[in-house]
Amino acid sequence: MKTAVVTGASSGIGLSITKKLLQLGYKVYGIARDFSKTEIEDSNFIKINCDITKTSELEMKIKEIRKQEEEIKILVNNAGVGYFGPHEEISIKNIHKMIATNLEAPMILSQLLLRELKKNKGFIINISSITAKKSSPIGCAYSATKAGLSHFSESLFDEARKSGLKVITIHPDMAKTNFYSEANFREGDSTESYITPECVADTVEMVISQRSETVITDIVIRPQKHMITKKPRDK
Repeated sequence: MKTAVVTGASSGIGLSITKKLLQLGYKVYGIARDFSKTEIEDSNFIKINCDITKTSELEMKIKEIRKQEEEIKILVNNAGVGYFGPHEEISIKNIHKMIATNLEAPMILSQLLLRELKKNKGFIINISSITAKKSSPIGCAYSATKAGLSHFSESLFDEARKSGLKVITIHPDMAKTNFYSEANFREGDSTESYITPECVADTVEMVISQRSETVITDIVIRPQKHMITKKPRDK
């Protein structure tokens, strides 16, 4: 059975991608810190509790997956974290957390699985952000980590493309998830102001359904309208 590894698989975009891959007949190893609120039961969905910022723990979990000797066809680096505000107000701890989650972990996971993915002519799908492509005040560090991920994707594809490996970067705009739960803003109320996790999952399906000789390497997904709602301040 073809196998996929998806990070941040417990909710939001990662969970939607997981559901899509299960529908397409993949066995999915989902990696997340907490699956207690994940309402999906499928014998082909293997839940792996892991903090991907802890490198030794992550490496151990990947070794356990590789021992199963399955055909690992897809790696989806989806897990991400963002803290927003003037840069001087972002704590050093949170800067480090964004770098470790959004950039370091995808690079490490890609390295750990690269030989198998090249051998299987597989896919690395990195979920970046629209902020990687533009100036992002109030999100300087977050956008920098996503820009780094996008550049890594482009360079890795050029490095490994002769093997048949496909490296794809998806740049979603604001999605209706809990990603902005700690920010002072959120998506607009209109359905035209956001994309959904299913939009990204459908894009993953489109990417992996191309003829084997064709690679769509860079995708931007935007809502029809740009609208942001500021949250009321706590009294």
